[in-house]
Amino acid sequence: MVVGPAQWGTCIHTVSCSSSAPLAYWNNNIATNGLRGDITILDALTGSQIAALSGHMDHVTSLTYSLDGTFLVSGSDDRTIKFWDVQTGGVIKTLLHGELGGVKSVSISADNTMIASTIRDQWVAHLWNIKAGNYCIIGDSHEIITIFPPNCIFSPINSQLLLSFIDDNTQWWDINGHKIGSPVSGRCAAFSPDGTQFISQREKGITIRNTNPKKTPKKIDLGSRPGHCCFSPNGRFIAVAVDYTIYLYDTAGPNPCLIQTFIGHDSDITSLVFSSPYCLISASYDGSIKFWQIVTSPADPDAPSIKSTSLTSAPIECVSLQARDGLAFSLDEAGVVKTWNILTGHCEKSYETQIENVDHADIQLINDRVIIVWQDSENNVYVWDARKGKLRSITTAGSIQDLRVVGDGSRVLLLHDDAISAWDIWTGKFVCEASLKERFGWFDAFRLDGSKLLVHFDQSSVQGWDFGTPGSTPTQFSEIPSDRSHLNLIDTRALPISIRIEDSVTGKVVFQLYGKYAYPPAIQWDGQHLIAGYPTGEVLILDFSDFLA
Repeated sequence: MVVGPAQWGTCIHTVSCSSSAPLAYWNNNIATNGLRGDITILDALTGSQIAALSGHMDHVTSLTYSLDGTFLVSGSDDRTIKFWDVQTGGVIKTLLHGELGGVKSVSISADNTMIASTIRDQWVAHLWNIKAGNYCIIGDSHEIITIFPPNCIFSPINSQLLLSFIDDNTQWWDINGHKIGSPVSGRCAAFSPDGTQFISQREKGITIRNTNPKKTPKKIDLGSRPGHCCFSPNGRFIAVAVDYTIYLYDTAGPNPCLIQTFIGHDSDITSLVFSSPYCLISASYDGSIKFWQIVTSPADPDAPSIKSTSLTSAPIECVSLQARDGLAFSLDEAGVVKTWNILTGHCEKSYETQIENVDHADIQLINDRVIIVWQDSENNVYVWDARKGKLRSITTAGSIQDLRVVGDGSRVLLLHDDAISAWDIWTGKFVCEASLKERFGWFDAFRLDGSKLLVHFDQSSVQGWDFGTPGSTPTQFSEIPSDRSHLNLIDTRALPISIRIEDSVTGKVVFQLYGKYAYPPAIQWDGQHLIAGYPTGEVLILDFSDFLA
């Protein structure tokens, strides 16, 4: 579950398909590509196959239904476009591109008289007169090949107009190949069902534009280049795919609001369609089609039944698991500490503190008291009681790379460039120090019981230390403690690889964080639960108990 501005989505069905499957929806039917150039028709509610259309000789690359649902248009790598009768499943007309190359995308006009297509390795758009079967080329500098997915799309309300892009700008065209108006930045991706809005893609986000240029566009920043986008049937919601992840936005207000996140694909998403305001369907290079639930209550299909928790909007600086108490904690940049129920995801308590300028921090529940140890950018270390305020400060020399409160809550361990120093939380006095064999590490996200901890280094090596009881000398250990589960968190903060969970028995990756969730700045793992905090203010809590059963 995701606790914060967006909730974790639910996958209802998963259906196997060929990789890079296109999707098209009409009246409870989902069209996608099948084997040997066939088109498979699925039931949008159950995911079961209800029909198959044969005729193409190669992979089907693009599919679209006419607005009235009477026709299906398909493009294929066999260099043909086929015009299908939906009722009979028969081919009405085949349009041949000849030597031009495989078809990349197709779009049909609202009056069912014209088809716009783009071709692999061609930098032009082709307009077909369906009745006559001939075509004309528009825009001799039309860089269709550079967009993913490439699009030249008809307006759903005006059969004489279509959108495409030139040099990263979206341009209106008429069916005679004449430009209309000035281009706008971004690459066209999708129209709203009523034709009043369209989405243009930017380098790291999308812009929702109105066909009336006087209205102010709405921007959504995603942090990465978007792939496929689509509007819901009521035009209120927008789904955007970024790599393996789908984000659902509510655009009803002046500023689009992220309301759900869908994670489950293992490879890039190739297509997105809504089958209703409360169901989204996605296809991926991983060879699967997934059906996602958006609205759980059909009584109000225009509003998702998502209960907003007590949101944390400031960037998360620190997270901590106290699984034996069924709790997790987060500390944000504004100094707000929240207590989360890890079973329900609900925020149970919230404390406003005067903590600020946090560089490193840790939270522990000690004798039913929430104790926070934090370090500011000037290497000052403070101990706070979340209810009573600052207890004391710890004066230490040298830079601090990380800090950790030991399991019994008696000491705080400060990780320096080449040593670990231990300090008494209640007195603020220095206790002992352990010299490290390597420099510049960070504490393992796994909080071991008692006074043990692991330190990672850039060279991918790990050192284990046991600080024993107060007053004892720290000792180094080489074997990983046996109280860890067979699931291991692979902490890759020093590498350009996202955080993942591996099964130490099989060696397989059982879960991996993708998209904007790939590199959490705050993370902790106890062998069953993973908690991560993000600059967006979101807190991610995952329970892996099913993998341990």
